[in-house]
Amino acid sequence: MALEKKFVKEGIRNRNVEEFLAKEFDRAGYSHSEIQRTPVSIRITVYAQRPGLIIGRGGKNIEALIKKLKEEFGFENPQLDVQEISNPDLNAKVISKWMAATIERGLNYKRVAHIALDRIMKAGAVGAAIVVAGKVGGDMARTEKFSAGYLKYAGEPSETDVDKSYSSAQVKMGTIGIQVRIMLKEPKELEILKKVEEMRKERVEVPSKEEKESEAEEPKVEEKEEIKKEKPEKRKTRKKKPEKETKRKVRKRKKGEDVGDNKKEAA
Repeated sequence: MALEKKFVKEGIRNRNVEEFLAKEFDRAGYSHSEIQRTPVSIRITVYAQRPGLIIGRGGKNIEALIKKLKEEFGFENPQLDVQEISNPDLNAKVISKWMAATIERGLNYKRVAHIALDRIMKAGAVGAAIVVAGKVGGDMARTEKFSAGYLKYAGEPSETDVDKSYSSAQVKMGTIGIQVRIMLKEPKELEILKKVEEMRKERVEVPSKEEKESEAEEPKVEEKEEIKKEKPEKRKTRKKKPEKETKRKVRKRKKGEDVGDNKKEAA
């Protein structure tokens, strides 16, 4: 068998195992599984919200599951390990399944989406987006989007730092699809930008010696200006310019003076 065909065959088998485990442990809050090949055996690690339901009493469920994996998928000497999810609210698979189960019970999809977003952001996520598509509010199918925080949709961070999951809810009107995206870590570029902004704020907040000295001198000038403002401003009155005597006025004045002199002489 060619090497490429071998890898393709293993990839298809791993996908089938994932689907099988998801159906088998749906009630246990199954998240995902990791398959690692070792020199001696194949180790399968299952992550779930309630690992007790997977293990069962005395590990009976694990023994039955190992037999199924050997018979159906041809695993040689498989070892099964069950791990509990540390924070279920940051797991896209758990959130999407919870939303699907809640919508199937009859709760309004908008309320469910807002509750899920609130849980995700309180758990410490950088950002999240939920897309609900289908006949959610009538006979016509439509798509509703709910988002919060910062989320990358393209580039390397969208592949490495964003957890994605898809689930479906079966209601009377048909199938409703639910897509959940959760960004767990901030991209390095965003961290650098935040640090630069903090440095700028610190420079603005901490004044230099010259600024402190200028600030100490400024109040004195302001006090003088305030005192000037408090004094009532005197209204400036315009001085009347002396009227120019016209020839007519000069004649009248001279006549008056001559009449006054004649009267004095007569007296």
